[in-house]
Amino acid sequence: MNEEMRKKLAEINATKAEVRQLIADGRLDEAESKKAELDALQRAFNLLLSMEDEDEAAAQAQTKKKQELHDEKQQPRTFARIGQAVVNALGAAVSRRKMDETDRQIIQDAMKENSDPDGGLTVPQDIQTRIKELRRSDDNLEQYVNVEPVKTMSGSRVIEKEADTTAWPEIDENGEFTEVDTPQFAKIAYKITKKGGKMLCSLELLADTAENILAYLMKWIAKKTRATRNAKILACVDKITTGKEVAVTDLDSLKDIFNVMLDPAITVSSGVWTNQDGFNWLDKLKDKDGSYILQPDPTNATRTLLFGKYPVHKLSNKVLKTAVDGSQNTNKYPLICGDLSEAVTLFDREFMTIESSKEAGSAWDKDQLAVKVRDRFDVQPVDTAAIIKGQITVTVAG
Repeated sequence: MNEEMRKKLAEINATKAEVRQLIADGRLDEAESKKAELDALQRAFNLLLSMEDEDEAAAQAQTKKKQELHDEKQQPRTFARIGQAVVNALGAAVSRRKMDETDRQIIQDAMKENSDPDGGLTVPQDIQTRIKELRRSDDNLEQYVNVEPVKTMSGSRVIEKEADTTAWPEIDENGEFTEVDTPQFAKIAYKITKKGGKMLCSLELLADTAENILAYLMKWIAKKTRATRNAKILACVDKITTGKEVAVTDLDSLKDIFNVMLDPAITVSSGVWTNQDGFNWLDKLKDKDGSYILQPDPTNATRTLLFGKYPVHKLSNKVLKTAVDGSQNTNKYPLICGDLSEAVTLFDREFMTIESSKEAGSAWDKDQLAVKVRDRFDVQPVDTAAIIKGQITVTVAG
């Protein structure tokens, strides 16, 4: 009870005493008048009491909110809560309202880095991990190359050529270490570049649940990043093999690639990557006894082996394209043979950003939401002898 209420209560008690005394003295008219004054004092006191209750309730609610925020900060962030914060942030960007501080803190706590030079929202690591999981498929070439996370926008790696064939010289007891032949080194430089795109969708998307919005965005990002990384990896493979393609015409020409052209150390971990056309050609190939060359892997029913050793990965014709030579009426089916993890390295900045706006060109006119995503990585050739591209030339009927 505050001071004002104490004073009001003292007035009420004093007025009650006066009313009782007036009644005792038989001065009823004056008693009724004083009673009206007492009722007014009581009403004022009740109003003050009600206001104090409201103030106390508000103070308790504020204290509870602060405690909840404190407790939430002490607990590990769940994927659902992080996702909710990201969706809230995108909604705030569209409606041009200030981002909730709790959401901002949750996202920053879940991020590897806290700022983006392009603006926008850095995607928390938990969500990036889910996106990586979603883009894992047979058509995802990233899983076959060497992926090296990097923290800088550019840099280099130095590797020794033919290091596995250069032996150390023998040293006698108490003998001196002598200089060995100077090894040959190759410098692999990388420069992280920004790749990205924009998706247009209806504003009704933001009216959906946070879980549905996040699932929708993650699937779209996974598909686009997979397609982008596949294109860069295949461009790197082309850089290594262009002008060095090997004609594949029969079973023996395939054996030449694995028995002679590839180093034995590479063939241990080698595989074959081809498209639907190339797989169809291989799948029909038979040995002299009439048995099909491709056989199921006894350890993995979904995988097929060439010569019982080398896994064959079938990619879509849309991903790994067949070369068409109209002047010769021929199609060339690609066969990438060897170890992609030795041949190609993807330097991953692991720094993906996303932002949204409804004021992006036609998006504004069509009441659409524009979502922009940026991904940062680089792909470089490392061991150019680790893969060989075979070509199956097939004549097409005119």
